[in-house]
Amino acid sequence: MASHDVVEICAGAGGQALGLEKAGFEHTLAVELDAHAVSTLEHNRPSWKVAHGDVASRDVWDPKKYQKVALLAGGVPCPPFTIAGKQLGATDERDLFAWAVELANVMQPRALLLENVRGLSMPRFSGYRQHVLDRLASMGYVASWRLLQASDFGVPQLRPRFVLVAMRSADAAYFQWPEPVEKTPTVGEALGEMMAAGGWEDAKKWAAGANRIAPTIVGGSKKHGGADLGPTRAKRAWKELGVDALGVADAPPGPGAKFEVGPKLTTEMVARIQGWSDDFPWEFQGRKTTRYRQIGNAFPPPVAAAVGEAIMRAFKGEAPRTAPQPSEQDPIYKALRAATDFVSADQLSRASGVLDTPELERRISLLSRDFDIDIQERATGVAYKLGGFKAFIGQADHSRHDQFEKHRSHIS
Repeated sequence: MASHDVVEICAGAGGQALGLEKAGFEHTLAVELDAHAVSTLEHNRPSWKVAHGDVASRDVWDPKKYQKVALLAGGVPCPPFTIAGKQLGATDERDLFAWAVELANVMQPRALLLENVRGLSMPRFSGYRQHVLDRLASMGYVASWRLLQASDFGVPQLRPRFVLVAMRSADAAYFQWPEPVEKTPTVGEALGEMMAAGGWEDAKKWAAGANRIAPTIVGGSKKHGGADLGPTRAKRAWKELGVDALGVADAPPGPGAKFEVGPKLTTEMVARIQGWSDDFPWEFQGRKTTRYRQIGNAFPPPVAAAVGEAIMRAFKGEAPRTAPQPSEQDPIYKALRAATDFVSADQLSRASGVLDTPELERRISLLSRDFDIDIQERATGVAYKLGGFKAFIGQADHSRHDQFEKHRSHIS
């Protein structure tokens, strides 16, 4: 294996892959479920080994064959954590985040990079995050989280992503999160030439009015219909930018084109908004809707490149050395985890610093969605004990397998 090799799980159509390649990593393997995304990966990088199928199936690939890889990376499914969804977390059959963390114990990579939606950063998942940090620490990794905005890295849309980086202590001492770029283009600046490519006379005027950053591109899932640019709130934001978000065009507007709202974007324009450009060239395979879905669900290549470069600098010891500081997430989970038996509500309040009883009960309720919490009624009050983690981490008998097969045709 190369000295800076990477195995990427849930690789999608290659947004993270291209960014990591730009940062200097070489793909030893990419694993992806969606056939169209696999075709896109194979079309753009014929030399890469791409495994097609359920990433958690040993019939698709064997993680033990990739031990000591430099980087294990991936963008595992978002629906378990998305704010627009039910936020089922560990009980969602699509949740592979905890499984990916356990994969690090099998593969022992030099570093781990996982990204997901902003919802994972919310208080609802503080216990889940703390479990991840503690588990990685037990494997010898120093881990930290950061909410990164794509617009801070030259991508002309908001697109917040919650990113986890874990490294061995020696490397973690040199890791620093990437700094924002000086300037990010507006939608008009990014798409002006593309919008004029069909001969539309008003393209320059349109570009001048599209003078802000775009809302987050939403790729959606196979359960839903054709391509459009997002939910109602996003459509309103697109309308203010002079873009018709009710669908995606086959070509840029031609001479004499008139619009009530504005033109629709082509998939090529959506890709530019997502961060693909002359610096990050890529060609997508499949019909329009499948191309749009691949683009919309991707990790923007410039953001992946920025994080990949930060990891690479840490590997090379090029950043100033500091004492690695792991993130702290949930004091209630930590107090329960440290206890060997039931903990009274009063003891838990003192240990966690959460002194308000209703707030303590609310946060215990949130924890119980991802963990088994045993509750004991005593004459002096309620006591709690932390049980098992509900998430799929590779168990052969986990309900995830049956649910995955049942819904396989709709999972993307």
